[in-house]
Amino acid sequence: MNGPLEWVAAIGTMIAAGLIAADLGRKVTGWGFVLFCAVAITWIISGLTTGAMPIAAMNAILLVINAWGVWQYLLSPKNRKKLEKLDRLEHEAEAEVEAEES
Repeated sequence: MNGPLEWVAAIGTMIAAGLIAADLGRKVTGWGFVLFCAVAITWIISGLTTGAMPIAAMNAILLVINAWGVWQYLLSPKNRKKLEKLDRLEHEAEAEVEAEES
């Protein structure tokens, strides 16, 4: 388990964790979950092809959890409406702060 597939999965996992930990907004966090899903699939393939079943099993469960994160942050119609409203409010707040500073 030290080939290019594992390196891609490892680097992708670190980037996804950074996107979520950075708390740069719902969209970025959602894309972090998308990346986590992609690397979980990569880890599953790696685990199955190298006989590392614990890695494959763990990432199968993580894939389900991260897919739920994608739903929550990017796909849920209810949450999407909240996101659109929050974006509008954020722009209004930024404009107010800029006006106060001028």
